[in-house]
Formats: sequence, C-alpha cells, structure tokens
Amino acid sequence: MKTTRIYSMTNNILLFLIGSIMIFSLNSCATKMPFLSSTIVPGAEGVVKVNRDKNKNYVIKVQISNLADPSKLQSPKSTYIVWMEGYNNETKNIGKIKSSSDLLSKRLKGTLETVSPIKPRKVFISAENDASIEYANYSDVVLTTDNFKK
Repeated sequence: MKTTRIYSMTNNILLFLIGSIMIFSLNSCATKMPFLSSTIVPGAEGVVKVNRDKNKNYVIKVQISNLADPSKLQSPKSTYIVWMEGYNNETKNIGKIKSSSDLLSKRLKGTLETVSPIKPRKVFISAENDASIEYANYSDVVLTTDNFKK
C-alpha cells in the first residue's frame, strides 16, 4: 500500500516536470518585445511577439492598447501602419492595425498578425493617411521597439 502511494506520487511529480519543461520550451521559442513609451500617444502600450512557424517563416503578432484614434492626433491621420525593419536595413509595411470597430475599438485595442520570411530587427507603428503606403513617414512614428536580438 505504501509502495503504491510513493510510486503514484513519484509518477505525478515526473509528469509535472515533463509538462513544465514542454511549456517552457514552447514559450522560449517566441521573442516578446514591448513597445517603448510614446511622446505622440503617451498612454499607448503594447507588445510584439515573434516566433518561427513550421515553414521557418516568422510569425509577427502585435497587440496594442490605449492607442488614440488616429484622427484625433495633433497631425490627424486615418490609420495606423505597422512597419518592420529587417537585418538588411530594409523597411517594409507589414499591415494595418485592426480593431473591433472601423477605427479603434472603444477599449482602444488593436492587433495585427502577419508572416514574414525575414526576421525583424525592429517593429514600429506610424500614423498614416494611406494604408498602402510603401515608405515610412518617420516623423509620424507613434510606437517603436528596441532592436530584437539577432
């Protein structure tokens, strides 16, 4: 009876350790980088998560909160665009911030999820009038990250 209880307890501890190692290893594959404080929209905050998919592409997930409606900025714009700088110093428009309403939701939250074959070095968000713009307007950068580790 006592041997069975010890065996059961040892088995539970072993399962817990294996589960913890699996969860840790899955989370360690993703890089999570917070956006730096903004002078244009001081209350805005968010994170960028980057991980590899099974095709060896980079899945980029952006989550933002407290981001003001772009039409209410000092220099009014119509949308927020997410940009990625690669390690080759090329800057690319990777998409428009999406929310539950036409602009930003009442909770001022927005997201973007995209895939890139290029590893991002830095991600930033700018306020723009055209979602299909190809070149970043660095004077209207609202949020930016530090450089990701290579």
